[in-house]
Amino acid sequence: MLQGTGSSVGKSMLCAALCRIFKEDGFKVAPFKSQNMALNSFATKEGLEMGRAQVVQAQAAGIEPSVEMNPILLKPTSDRKSQVIAMGRPLGNMSAVEYHHYKPNLRKLVKDTYDSLESKVDVVVIEGAGSPAEINLKEGDLVNMWMAGAADAPVLLVGDIDRGGVFASLYGTIMLLDEEERARVKGMIINKFRGDVKILEPGLQMIEEKVGIPVVGVVPWTDADIEDEDSVSERFSAVSGRGEITVAVARLKHISNFTDFQALSLHPGVTLKYATRPRDFEGADVIILPGTKNTIDDLIDLRNRDMIAPIVRHARAGKLLIGVCGGYQMLGQVLRDPHGVESAAPEVAGLGLLDMEVAFHPEKRTVQAEGELLGGGPDWLAPLSGARIEGYEIHSGANTFGPGCRFWMKNGDNDGACNAAGNVLGTYLHGLFDDGTLADAVVRRARALKGLPEEPVSAEQAAVNMAAYREEQFDVLARVVRESLDMDRVYRILRGEE
Repeated sequence: MLQGTGSSVGKSMLCAALCRIFKEDGFKVAPFKSQNMALNSFATKEGLEMGRAQVVQAQAAGIEPSVEMNPILLKPTSDRKSQVIAMGRPLGNMSAVEYHHYKPNLRKLVKDTYDSLESKVDVVVIEGAGSPAEINLKEGDLVNMWMAGAADAPVLLVGDIDRGGVFASLYGTIMLLDEEERARVKGMIINKFRGDVKILEPGLQMIEEKVGIPVVGVVPWTDADIEDEDSVSERFSAVSGRGEITVAVARLKHISNFTDFQALSLHPGVTLKYATRPRDFEGADVIILPGTKNTIDDLIDLRNRDMIAPIVRHARAGKLLIGVCGGYQMLGQVLRDPHGVESAAPEVAGLGLLDMEVAFHPEKRTVQAEGELLGGGPDWLAPLSGARIEGYEIHSGANTFGPGCRFWMKNGDNDGACNAAGNVLGTYLHGLFDDGTLADAVVRRARALKGLPEEPVSAEQAAVNMAAYREEQFDVLARVVRESLDMDRVYRILRGEE
């Protein structure tokens, strides 16, 4: 089990690396995290919802993602409430206090689920959450030291040196554990180091002497491009790429599944950024409204930030505007929520760019899906008619379409729609850019609208296929981590010899 001195110290990445390393060494390995809090989720083949981090780790392990790897998922719906999802199905929305009292009821579910997963593989790589030293949360713990005890797992404690204070973090965390918990910590990992390890050696020796636990490795900062777990991502403050086509993704308050746009950000013709202010849309060739856990509240928030007007002007100027899932719903005439599924507001006006209305219902659609591009959509997509794009849907709400909508993608009961001009498109399909087909078509169309010449596409210029790209990045990450850890010692710890 990997636990951390705090959030965002790199536990998810290191778990993915170990999953790939154990796979490379011939073991059948699976990831596990008893409870995840994230808006980036995924629909399994069974139509069940789980956290994206364990999906990525499963991909690194070379196995099919399953909700057994993440039995509890919390999806924040507001600053004070989260939707609680158990074994892929929603239990309902709970406040932090309500969930704190309810959490002990989930321990048997977590333990039984873990035992089932462990029985099917050689190694389970368990990820903790936050810090095991949150002494106010120890009672009712579901994800750190309680989980280590339930699985009888040795613990490697991860500290982030890039933030500073790594030795104090490691020492303080260990000292706040009780004796039994401390005995479970068999090694420490210092993560995200930049520089010469020799400079660290006196500190490594001192921390080992003070806590009596070995440092099993110092992992350098790595540029391996692994999908982020959630909206704490540094991607939101960075600009990706240097292409001639600028893509601006609206930074929604409850943004979800922003991994949809990683493939687009890697396209050599694209510069991708996240827009938090109206002026961030200036100069954009393509605007994307992404998915959200709370469509209505995020639409209201966009209005409060004066970000609606530049989006509408962009669309009316004939430039490309794409809405995905919740962003798709925002493009309609009106959004109705009579059951309070999304918001306390029963009805709110949409952007009015697509001739459709959206009605939210308590039932949630979670399914893997395949979108088929239709010949009746925009003329610029006509050459791709019949092409199929694999993805998944996770949403509440269904659309009622008016005569002003044209359909450009077929994927189940909720078709992807566009406006008559063909520059405003929406779909419920997550992962729509992952195979590169649609990403390349969007870039070509944006170039044409901008008056740029259509350049011949070489292998280096072609859109990225995310499946192949992920495999390359997992191998890069595994190589760096393998070289940085004392893997002989890690295996001894795994076998219970230390």
